[in-house]
Order: sequence, then C-alpha cells, then structure tokens
Amino acid sequence: MEKDLIKIYKQLKKILKKYENPLKPKMDMDSKYDLWSFKDIEIDGRKRNEVFFAALVIQSKYVGFYYMPVYVDISLKEVFKPELLNLLKGKSCFHIKSFDDKLEK
Repeated sequence: MEKDLIKIYKQLKKILKKYENPLKPKMDMDSKYDLWSFKDIEIDGRKRNEVFFAALVIQSKYVGFYYMPVYVDISLKEVFKPELLNLLKGKSCFHIKSFDDKLEK
C-alpha cells in the first residue's frame, strides 16, 4: 500500500469514528473500516435489524469512501461540496486520491 493512501485512510477514519455512537463498526482494520446502524427498522416493507451506513477501503490507487445514504436518497448529495462530489464514481463511492483541508470540510 502506498503510504499516502494510508495517511488519507487514517484521516478519513478519524472523521468517521466520530459517528460510532450510535453507529458501530463491523470491520475496524488497517485498510477497511465500516459503520452500521443496529436497530430494528423497516425499509421498503422489509424488516431489518442492521443497516450499512458508510465504509472506507484502501484500494490500489485510491481510498474508497462508500456512503450508502446517498444510494437510497439522491438528494443527500446536496450536503456535499463540489470538491467531494467531483470524486463520486457511481452512486455511492467516492475515489479519494488526495486529501486536504478543503476536501475535509
């Protein structure tokens, strides 16, 4: 792994860790981290006791930031600034290759 990606991963993980209460990780490793909601809810008529919220994964050329709420409610993209939206690939995965104060905000 490229050390720049490890640094980006650690910076992003620090931000996501702030949400560990009420969310909880299933994976908390050196290259993969995720957050889940563990409570009984119903989505589209199906009962669930856990819902995937977000994840970070170090890939070969970027850190993948997966933000699942955007997948089910596209209007949530409006909370992100253009600096982050420009990194969106697909519906819910951001490919982050560099990280600075502007992107953090």
